[in-house]
Amino acid sequence: MSKATYPLKLPLSVKEAAARLAREDGVSLNQWIAAAVAQKVGAVETAESFLRRRAADATGAGLRDFLARVPDVPPQLGDELDG
Repeated sequence: MSKATYPLKLPLSVKEAAARLAREDGVSLNQWIAAAVAQKVGAVETAESFLRRRAADATGAGLRDFLARVPDVPPQLGDELDG
């Protein structure tokens, strides 16, 4: 696995919290941050892939059919649009 360095500036409170969590996990702060970034990358890429697959079959006609099934009732109190 190739590695790259990246100078990271964190707010002190975030660094302290991350260092505490890393100690609790028994890993270095660097390992903990690398794992956290990898987890976030995986989550974003998974969500993007899921949404892309879901949108692949979407059509304007399908949206119109869906919207046609929405009941024509006034919004609940507090859900009104301004204007």
